[in-house]
Amino acid sequence: MSSADTSLPPITAAHTALLVIDMQRDFLDARGYAAQAGVDVKRLRGTLAPVLALIDAARAAGVRIVYTREGHRPDLSDCPPAKLARSRAAGAEIGSSGPLGRLLVRGEHGHDLVDELRPRAGEPVLDKPGYSAFHQTELDQILRGWGIDTVILCGVTTEVCVHTTLRSAIDHGLNAITVADACAASEPQLQAPALAMIGVEGGIFGSVADSKSLVALMGRA
Repeated sequence: MSSADTSLPPITAAHTALLVIDMQRDFLDARGYAAQAGVDVKRLRGTLAPVLALIDAARAAGVRIVYTREGHRPDLSDCPPAKLARSRAAGAEIGSSGPLGRLLVRGEHGHDLVDELRPRAGEPVLDKPGYSAFHQTELDQILRGWGIDTVILCGVTTEVCVHTTLRSAIDHGLNAITVADACAASEPQLQAPALAMIGVEGGIFGSVADSKSLVALMGRA
């Protein structure tokens, strides 16, 4: 997709935010939650270069950036029993001990963003107990306070937290652009259909682009 693709909505830096979804050690490190659940984290780590390029472009253009981390309170009081049971069935029970600390628990080494991502002052890092970045967080208030009408989504995984956040963003009345090469699915066969369903019904969930297109688009914002 070229940077001149007319399917992409016009963006202005003042009204656009980049959402960096769950680029945490628990998902991208071979010792973390995702790897214990049987996910090939090398594929997830393949998003790092495009995500970093988007972050650099956003900062240069004055586009706001928000990072999210999925995880739970140490007492797991915000982890629904059904979610805990699903993680147990996957072989990576939330709250159990691992090489990076307790899996998907706030404050543990695995819960934090990977070293390559270094949020700057004024770039919020939101902790969420669910899949959507809007669930039990201040994201909606933050975006409204900034006057945001368009969000650019990247991160992991495409079919879970990226898609759940995307659908919530649409329900909140936002325009959305999902960056294909800056997100990755837990299974390779899920990536293409997860991206394809965004464009049905004239783009019911917004637009899909590649990172080079978005870097160019932000350069003109």
